[in-house]
Amino acid sequence: MTDLKIHTANVTVTNGDLQIAAYLAQPAIEGKFPAVIVIQEIFGVNAHIREVTERIAKEGYIAIAPAIYQRQAPGFETGYTPEDIKIGRHYKDQTKAAELLSDIQATINYLKNLPSVKSSSFGCIGFCFGGHVAYLAATLAEIKATASFYGAGIATNTPGGGSPTITRTADIKGTIYAFFGTQDASIPPEQVEQIETELQKYNIPHRIFRYNADHGFFCDHRASYNATAAADAWIQVKQLFREKL
Repeated sequence: MTDLKIHTANVTVTNGDLQIAAYLAQPAIEGKFPAVIVIQEIFGVNAHIREVTERIAKEGYIAIAPAIYQRQAPGFETGYTPEDIKIGRHYKDQTKAAELLSDIQATINYLKNLPSVKSSSFGCIGFCFGGHVAYLAATLAEIKATASFYGAGIATNTPGGGSPTITRTADIKGTIYAFFGTQDASIPPEQVEQIETELQKYNIPHRIFRYNADHGFFCDHRASYNATAAADAWIQVKQLFREKL
């Protein structure tokens, strides 16, 4: 199933008193479909993230991208200039792991109430800071398949402070694929090796992909886009979701 016609909508996910803006894409046909949560880069739910969400929906999934900066900067989205990076990092530094997990769980709960969503197993894909958050989200009980793209800091820190996110590896519930660029200065090779070692230590089903590419290689809006790496990574993501959801 591929390249389906889809419907898109801006929706609201409720988490207690917080109203989280989200971008929803789903096949424009009757039926029940697996669901995937798309987690933004530091640049908000911008054009690239909306395009990824649509691309996943065209493969036969319900896809939703919640605004993980809803608490810090409602409606925020930006591009990729040095100034954009600066403000995106500023908001990233205000996030907290517990709040991010709570907001993603609220997104799962939202999906479970959609009549077109099949089963209680969900996928997750995240890029840049969202790749780090996706590693966190993989610890949620209902996340059965995670694709984490170039998530910096997994081995060294966690949003809001505390033990690094890598220390939660044993809590990952499903399968995780992690994608890295060997030219990515923000994620040294030894950190990728640390992540791989921890996944092996706790017998977490996983695959680690290393490409001769820079940070952001999957995003065709960025100068660091690498078409060859992006194409192979997409094949792997489709296989992961097809097999596990």
